[in-house]
Amino acid sequence: MASPVTTLVTEIVLPGPVEPDGLEVRGRELQAPGEGQVVLRMEASGVSFAEQQMRLTKYYDQPPFPFVPGYDVVGTVVATGAGVDPALRGRRFAAVTKIGGWASHVYVEAGDLVPVPEGVDVAAAETVLVNGATAWQMLHRSASVRTGGTVVVLGANGGVGSTLVQLARHAGIRVIGTASARHHDAVRELGAIPVDYRDPNMYEQIRKLVPKGVDAVFDHVGGPGLVQSWRLLRKGGTLVNYGAAAQKNEQGNSPLGFITLFARLLAWNYLPNGRSALFYNFWAGRRRLDSFRARLREDITQVLRLVADGTVKPQIAARIPLSRTAEALALAESRTVLGKVVIIADA
Repeated sequence: MASPVTTLVTEIVLPGPVEPDGLEVRGRELQAPGEGQVVLRMEASGVSFAEQQMRLTKYYDQPPFPFVPGYDVVGTVVATGAGVDPALRGRRFAAVTKIGGWASHVYVEAGDLVPVPEGVDVAAAETVLVNGATAWQMLHRSASVRTGGTVVVLGANGGVGSTLVQLARHAGIRVIGTASARHHDAVRELGAIPVDYRDPNMYEQIRKLVPKGVDAVFDHVGGPGLVQSWRLLRKGGTLVNYGAAAQKNEQGNSPLGFITLFARLLAWNYLPNGRSALFYNFWAGRRRLDSFRARLREDITQVLRLVADGTVKPQIAARIPLSRTAEALALAESRTVLGKVVIIADA
């Protein structure tokens, strides 16, 4: 039987394409979880680039307004629905939710839960959920870069980028990472060679470091620079595009931009140069739910183990209480921070 829940839940609602200070704080009674579900008492969620795009109605396949954002969450199970082992109550788990994480209590399908290792800080675990899975899958599943290779990570100071740098270095891969000059020392500490993304000759600077080309470029920017990223590849190299930050401030959410992007990436694969290009989609394979969940659980578990043993050091830009989520979103969008802005439960 489902465990009863009579808690008042606080949630942060995105009512429409508003500025960060237009987020709304709402309260409602949280009912018992449905069959196959649990309720997590949120301990940490976060602000990813996805929520920033959703605010501007630019995230592909986002839900209609109003809704509660929050791509991932870490918390403790406080209630279980029918068909769920009640022994899960009181245990800490992580989950990728796509939406809903910006709330004091979150419904999660039990099949999406990933155990958080003992001793791992909740904010640290949150920082490497969608970011860590994205980085791991792009490096090891999409590009399959081997030890001794060289890669370029655009935005090496960001949530995905900083994790990707560390995973690549752990795998024995040389990394060139782009970031603003103020973050170069931090990028070096992560193990990458920094290049200033504000330099109009950035790509020429990278070519000087690797005149024969690189094994992979991880590009979340898109736009005109995508062609330059493609040209950095050696024969057999892979371009992995996983976003369109260059278009962030453009108005509207026309699918034409995505269609053009996909068409360009696809066309490059037919050129006779041995290079490949792809768009990384976190949700690819979701239709085969069991295998999707198994793969995601395996990849997040791998990253959390590296956090637990100190190999990967999550880059936490700030910890901001749920009631101040507007501040968290504004800070994340300022592009002044290193790592991920984490939302924590109110005291």
